Amino acid sequence: MPRERPLLLVDIDGVISLFGFPPAARPAGAFHSIDGIPHFLSTAAAGHLLELVSVFDLVWASGWEEKAEEYLPHLLGLPRGLPFLRFGRATGGMGGARESGSTVTRAHWKLDAIDAHAGPERALAWIDDAFNDACAEWAAARPGPTLLVATLPHAGLTESEAAELREWAAGVMVRV
Repeated sequence: MPRERPLLLVDIDGVISLFGFPPAARPAGAFHSIDGIPHFLSTAAAGHLLELVSVFDLVWASGWEEKAEEYLPHLLGLPRGLPFLRFGRATGGMGGARESGSTVTRAHWKLDAIDAHAGPERALAWIDDAFNDACAEWAAARPGPTLLVATLPHAGLTESEAAELREWAAGVMVRV
């Protein structure tokens, strides 16, 4: 039976769509209008994702939802037809409450959708610029191998994070 490649859950804002960089130190990329909102899309991040698609199954894990497929393949040369997560709106974007010992903590707003898509056992890495404590607790408690990779919103997905992801995927495929 062939081994299943790990998932790579990809946020967009702060990973591919960068912000907060000094104008004099603008990274490689260009501004694009996405539904009338200017986004600076990193060509370096896109290049790293194109490399990572050979070892991961990519999934959009962004509030952009279907907009990722609508815009990013055309603008950045990224693969077409990637799945995307759909997030519930009833909770105000925060996700459900989760028990943690005797206290209830607010979960990260993406966790329920990630759990529904990935299940508990599938190896996954998640790259995002906005993890919280609930994400670390969730990752530590998952039965399947899990890696959280944080980016800086002014730099996004750089060679450093891409190398970490490649190394982790190679290790997971050996263990699985």
